Amino acid sequence: MPVKKYNPTTNARRLSSVDTFEDITKTEPERRLTVAKKQMAGRSNGKIAVRHRGGGAKRRIRVVDFKHDKLDIPAKVVAIEYDPGRGGRLALLQYADGEKRYMVAAIGMKVGTVVVNSKEKGDVQDGSRFRLEHIPVGMNVYDIEILPGKGGQLVRGAGLGAQLMAVEGSFATVKLPSGEIRQIPKECMATVGRVSNPDRRLIRWGKAGRTRHRGIRPTVRGKAMNPVDHPHGGGEGRNSIGLKNPKTPAGKPALGVKTRHKQASDKLIIQRRPKGRFVGA
Repeated sequence: MPVKKYNPTTNARRLSSVDTFEDITKTEPERRLTVAKKQMAGRSNGKIAVRHRGGGAKRRIRVVDFKHDKLDIPAKVVAIEYDPGRGGRLALLQYADGEKRYMVAAIGMKVGTVVVNSKEKGDVQDGSRFRLEHIPVGMNVYDIEILPGKGGQLVRGAGLGAQLMAVEGSFATVKLPSGEIRQIPKECMATVGRVSNPDRRLIRWGKAGRTRHRGIRPTVRGKAMNPVDHPHGGGEGRNSIGLKNPKTPAGKPALGVKTRHKQASDKLIIQRRPKGRFVGA
């Protein structure tokens, strides 16, 4: 996906760039494979769970098949589509029995490509899905299961791919895009290749309006608020926050505080991601 820059006809246009959508072959989604998106504005039970969410362009959610439970049935790619809910493209698959499903497209997938999902060994090509134990070591994979049969949960962002490093005993060792190295049960399924649309990270949004269309509202510094609204608020002029450590609006420690509590899967993590690493680098 090339990124296009326009002549600087306005101040915002000078800094912005856009997706050319050259790889899109179908503009309207399969209506049967979409559902209406209810506007939640980052709220759960009426309370704000995620700040700075709201508004945005009206969109319908594409129902993507992450379980890939149609096994050993060849599927042909009949369209490459845009998904407003993710950076990567969607591939519309038509199986040999006539059923259509969406999957997250791999780099290089195009109309006419034939893929297959199988728990046995098969022709390893980008877009096909197999158990980790049946994928050659060193290959890139994405849409990885954590528990067998649960469906793909890891590595689904645009341009991302994890590297299969080894398969020993009951586990496969995978290096994630963040740099974390972890073990995953070798019976888990993964799709061969990398997620499509790798140039998305090069887009510069240019102006606040484009970000609002994405459903992201402005972020106000706590320091600029009143004391009643934020622990950092108050003070005259450009004073410091007046605290030993920064806090969240709820008064809990922020910035650099570990939020992951002890979990059973900790023992499967061989190496944590390096601090400050750019995801997808």
